[in-house]
This record gives sequence, C-alpha cells and structure tokens, in this order.
Amino acid sequence: MSARKRIAILASGGGSNAAALMQAMREPDFPAEAVLVFSNVPGAGVLQKAKDFGVPTWAFSHKAFAGREAFDQAVLKVLADAQPDYLCLAGYLRILSPAFVRAYAGRILNIHPALLPKFGGPGMHGHHVHEAVLAAGEKESGATVHFVDEGVDSGAIVLQRRVPVLAGDTAGALAARVLGAEHQVYVEALKKLCLQA
Repeated sequence: MSARKRIAILASGGGSNAAALMQAMREPDFPAEAVLVFSNVPGAGVLQKAKDFGVPTWAFSHKAFAGREAFDQAVLKVLADAQPDYLCLAGYLRILSPAFVRAYAGRILNIHPALLPKFGGPGMHGHHVHEAVLAAGEKESGATVHFVDEGVDSGAIVLQRRVPVLAGDTAGALAARVLGAEHQVYVEALKKLCLQA
C-alpha cells in the first residue's frame, strides 16, 4: 500500500464524527492517518477526543478576527504546518471563504445530515435539517459525504447512506438515526477517496 494519506479534521463541537474517523484511522490497514484536529471553539469537546486518540490539536476562536477571510488565513497557516493531503469537516460550523476552498480545491470533504441536494444550503445544519425533513413529509433521510466547493453543500457527492423516517419521529430521534449513518459513511468515503488517490 502506498503511504497513508495525512488527514486534518476541522470541527466545532463534540466531535462524534471526528471520533469515528480517528477510530478508523487507528487501524493499521486504514489508508489514512489523522495529523491534526482544529477547532474554532477552544473549549470544544472534539479537542479532548483528539487528545485521547493522541492526535495533535489546535484551537482559536474566529471571534478574535476581523472577518472570515482573516480567520481562514490564520487556519491555513496552521494547516500548512501539518501538511494534510485532505481536510475532513466534521461539524465545522463555519462557511469557508473562497480563498480557503481554493487552497485545498478537491481535497475538502464534508458530512451533511441529509440526502443532498435536498435539505442543504445556508442555515441547513443540525436540528434545522431534521425538522425540515419531517415538515416535508419525507419517507427517508440519511447522510451525505461531499466535496466542498465555494457554494454551501453544493460540491460533488462522494457517498450517501439512507435511513428511514419512521412514523412519529421527532427531530431528535431522526438525528440520532442519521448520526449512526454519518459515522459509517464518513469512514467509508474517506477510505474510498484515499485508495483512489
């Protein structure tokens, strides 16, 4: 097998998807290794999870910067030191600036808790997605791993995993079912990408 791909994970919250990725990358035959976890929330739970996996971490708040572009430039400097082959966004609640996307064009993956292109775009994250799926009367939802481009949730789809919407579902119940699918499909998508590279 060729050298393992270097992966940086960007996350803003508790990091369950990040943990699923790091767990998979612990396996000796997985074609990638985690080299950095970055968070824009210095107290985010994902940072402790990364430390538990022995993955280097870095965090600083976007609130300390004049704007999105200035913050993203600072993040790019951190990433330059880690030299990742790919970036995995795992609940990273920041819209990336065009300059950031261009710096890693074709090398940024994101996970979205719905079957894109449905229920994507600005404002469609977390419980908002699941509430919209239920309000629309959908019979199924799921998780989508896609490349990040300069739009929001508009990049090419890598893999999807479907889950049923059950009678009487709440947004919370659907979210939990989709999250289980997210953990599986993100690992599959990253493996597929690294093996193709």
